Amino acid sequence: MSDRVTLQTIADAVGVSRTTVSNAYNRPDQLAPGLRERIFATAHRLGYSGPDPAARRLRSGRRDAVGLLLTEGLSHAFTDPAAALLLQGIARTIEGAGLALLLVPDRAGVQDAVVQSLCLYALPDGHPNVAAALERRLPLVVVDEPRLVGHAYVGIEDRHGARLAAAHLLALGHRRFALLAGASATQRERLAGYRAALEAAGARWEEPASGELADVLVAEARPTAILAATDQLALAALEAARDAGLVVPHDLSLVGFDDVPGAAWSVPALTTVRQPLLRKGEIAGQMLTSAAAPGREIVLPVELVVRGSTARPA
Repeated sequence: MSDRVTLQTIADAVGVSRTTVSNAYNRPDQLAPGLRERIFATAHRLGYSGPDPAARRLRSGRRDAVGLLLTEGLSHAFTDPAAALLLQGIARTIEGAGLALLLVPDRAGVQDAVVQSLCLYALPDGHPNVAAALERRLPLVVVDEPRLVGHAYVGIEDRHGARLAAAHLLALGHRRFALLAGASATQRERLAGYRAALEAAGARWEEPASGELADVLVAEARPTAILAATDQLALAALEAARDAGLVVPHDLSLVGFDDVPGAAWSVPALTTVRQPLLRKGEIAGQMLTSAAAPGREIVLPVELVVRGSTARPA
């Protein structure tokens, strides 16, 4: 036998119908004050804290939140600087619309989330959460990836930004490069931009895995410059360069991508491609809270920010 206290449990204890107990919480004007107080006293004695808010919203059709799906799990929203700035932009906008932000962890969460719209942030095409989100048939906004036909999209000029970064190092005289990128579609798009610019200039380049970078940095024909698809990768490369006894930018130039806050605080400060992370989040929030055209796409511009991590090759 279940110990869970329900409206029917209270109704049986008071000697009224389940509808009467429900009216005590949801339509108090339908009951005499004395009966309401008796119902509440019985509910308190039985340990009942009130109707489930999510269930109440479902019955009423109200969904006072938007759902956000992340590819790296919930901790990614708090530990990745780029994700944190994007979330700040989304939260600021939907808060102004009187809505809450619900971080959705997995497929089951997608199916059960009581939300009015969903945002997919940097999910790989084919991820189970993408299929689960599409099954909900709610207004859907994609940030960065994947591109979904018929759904709103917010992104940046990834390939153009990569070309800006490569052109900067080529203009300084660099001809031997290492390219760092992860497996996401966004980072591979940036990598494609690096490759295209370097191939057009006849420069040499290689793509070391993260564990191989230390070996590359001490090789006889080591690269004089590194193009990283994110600032996090570039900052990790900066540490690897120090461990290898290299001085940045005298021995090695570094360029990142995103311009997270830590890029300007590193020593030396990181040359990077700046994307408007906060603005991108605000636009996504606006799409999530308004009747935006389902197929609308917004691609935001980027810019190169030159700091102290790049110089002419020694």
